[in-house]
Amino acid sequence: FVLIRVIYYPIHRKKDYLFTYFLFNILIFFLCVLLNNVKLSIGFAFGLFAIFGILRYRTEQIGIKDMTYLFSVITLAVINALVSKKVSIAELVFTDGMILLVTYVLEHLWLTRHEAMKQLIYERIDLVKPGRRQELLDDLNERIGIKVSRVEVGRYDLLRDTVQLRVFYFEDEQDHRSFNELAADDDD
Repeated sequence: FVLIRVIYYPIHRKKDYLFTYFLFNILIFFLCVLLNNVKLSIGFAFGLFAIFGILRYRTEQIGIKDMTYLFSVITLAVINALVSKKVSIAELVFTDGMILLVTYVLEHLWLTRHEAMKQLIYERIDLVKPGRRQELLDDLNERIGIKVSRVEVGRYDLLRDTVQLRVFYFEDEQDHRSFNELAADDDD
């Protein structure tokens, strides 16, 4: 908790990774506890490693949160396949219940607001100067129609007189459609 919530999140502010780190921690803990009670053959251990290795070499792009759910589903399947005399049904039910409860709490009841981020190419390079931060925020608010909470400046392209910006905003503060919907309309 301290590593993820107190050290990592205040600096990086990536809620999807926060969710992933907490859930991976719980899943791996329960998987190791249950696997510790079952004597496994080398073949089964390599098979388990191969299942999780497939996640790394996927062909279709999948988001970090979706990948976490995929890992969760695989973990639950492996855990539930371990029914034996050494692992009781009560232990499996408790483990499944805890994984589902932690997932629900992290997904629905977590006390952080979701700060979304979009990357933009911005041509008003004069507003990117440190002394004009509020003007930059006001211009972005006006032009893209969302309430921007903060901006990170990326790479400058002085030939085109543009700069890459990472624009952060809270989805629950928006008066209308999300930035994703606005971007989809622009693509049409």
